[in-house]
Amino acid sequence: MKKTGIILMLFLLFGQVSHAQFLKKLMKHAEDKVKSEVERRSERRVDKGIDKTLDKAEDEIDGKNKKAKKKSKSAKKAESSQSNDSEETGNDTASGKSSKAKKHNLVWSRYDFVPGDTVIFEDGPDPDEENGEFPSRWDLYQGGAEIAEFDGEPVITFITDSGNMYRKGIVPYLKNPEQDYLPDVFTIEFDAYYKPNVYNERYYLTLYDRKNQSYCCSQIEIYVNSVSCGDSEGSLKGKERSNRDPEGGWRHIAVAYTKGKLKVYLDDQRLINIPHFEGNPTGVTVTATDENMYIKNFRIAKGGVKYYKRVLSDGKIIVNGIKFDVNKATLKPESMGPINRIYKLMKKQPDLKFSVEGHTDSDGDEAFNMKLSKARAKTVMDKLISMGIDKSRLKYTGWGESKPIDTNATPEGKANNRRVEFVKF
Repeated sequence: MKKTGIILMLFLLFGQVSHAQFLKKLMKHAEDKVKSEVERRSERRVDKGIDKTLDKAEDEIDGKNKKAKKKSKSAKKAESSQSNDSEETGNDTASGKSSKAKKHNLVWSRYDFVPGDTVIFEDGPDPDEENGEFPSRWDLYQGGAEIAEFDGEPVITFITDSGNMYRKGIVPYLKNPEQDYLPDVFTIEFDAYYKPNVYNERYYLTLYDRKNQSYCCSQIEIYVNSVSCGDSEGSLKGKERSNRDPEGGWRHIAVAYTKGKLKVYLDDQRLINIPHFEGNPTGVTVTATDENMYIKNFRIAKGGVKYYKRVLSDGKIIVNGIKFDVNKATLKPESMGPINRIYKLMKKQPDLKFSVEGHTDSDGDEAFNMKLSKARAKTVMDKLISMGIDKSRLKYTGWGESKPIDTNATPEGKANNRRVEFVKF
C-alpha cells in the first residue's frame, strides 16, 4: 500500500514538472514566432527602402533633375480605368514549377488593346537558343540573364550575381542603340511570370535604354496584381490589393503610347491611362528584382491607323495582334483586343462583309502551314459569329506562307508575316 502511494506521488510530481516544462516551451515558441514575424516585416521595409534609394541613385546618374520631383498636374489627373469581364474555361496557364497547370480560357470581352501595325522588335525567345546562354537578341544592362526552359517553353530568366542583389536588367540588342528607336505611336507587349506567394516580386519597364541612352521619363513598375507609373497606379479588379498572390503565374503586360498618351494593361484590364506622359520615350529596358523571374513573347510594334480608315484606303485590315498557341488554331486571350475592335466596326458598319484570311511565316512544312492558316482563320470567324456577327457577313480562307509581306529571315519579319487579314467583299 505504501509502495503504491509513493509511486502515485512520484507520478503526480513528475506530471507537474512535465506540465511546467511544457508551458515554458510553449511560451518560448510563441516568443520566437513573434520575433520571427517582426524580423520578417522589418526585412521587407529595409528591402523597399534599399530599392527606393537605388532608384534615386540611378535616376541621378542618368541625369534626372531633382527639381522634377514635383507632382505634375497631368499625372494627378491620370485615370486608372479597369474592366472586369473575364471568364475561365480552357487555355493552359502555369502557376508554378511544383503546382499542376490550371486550364483557363480567358474571354477578354472588354479588352481594347490593339498592337501596332509593324513589328520592330520580337523575341520569343527562339526555341533553338541553348539553355544557359545569354539571350542573343538582348544586351546586358545589369546583373545577369540567360535562356531557360519553363513549362516546356523557352523563356528568359533573370539571374543574380554577388555585385547586384536588387536589379537584373536587359535592353534590346539593336544597331545604334543610343538613338531614339521608339516612334510617336508604338506598343509593347510581353508575358511575365510571378512565383506563388512571393512578396514584393516585380518587374520594371523603363521607356529608355538605361545602358546607352540618357534619362527620359518615369518607369513602369509591375507587380503581380498592380501597376504604377509616376503618380498613377491601378490594381486588378477581383484580386486582393497585395504584392503577393497565392497562385501567381503568368501575367500579360501591354503598353500603348500614342503621341504623349500612355496606357498600361495587366492581363485583360487597363490599369493606367495617362493623358499627358512627361518625357519622350526613346528605348526600352526590362529589369527584375529577384532571381529566377521569367519573361517571354516580348514585342515592340509601331504605328496604328484606325481600322475603318484602313478599309476605306486599302480595302482590308492587316492584323498581327491576333495570336495563337504554337502550331495550333487556339486563340490566345490577348487576341481579343483586335477581335473586339473588328466586332465593334462591323456593328457600326452593318454593310461591311469580311473574308477572314490566315497567313503564316515560312517555318515548317508548307502543306502544314496552309492547313494551319485556314484553321486559324476559321477560329477567328467563328469567334466573331459567336459574338453576334451574322454568318452571312463572314467567310474564311488561308494562304499559308505563300503571300509574305516581309522577310522570313528575321524574327520581326516572321512576326509581320504571321497575320490575319480582314478583306472586304
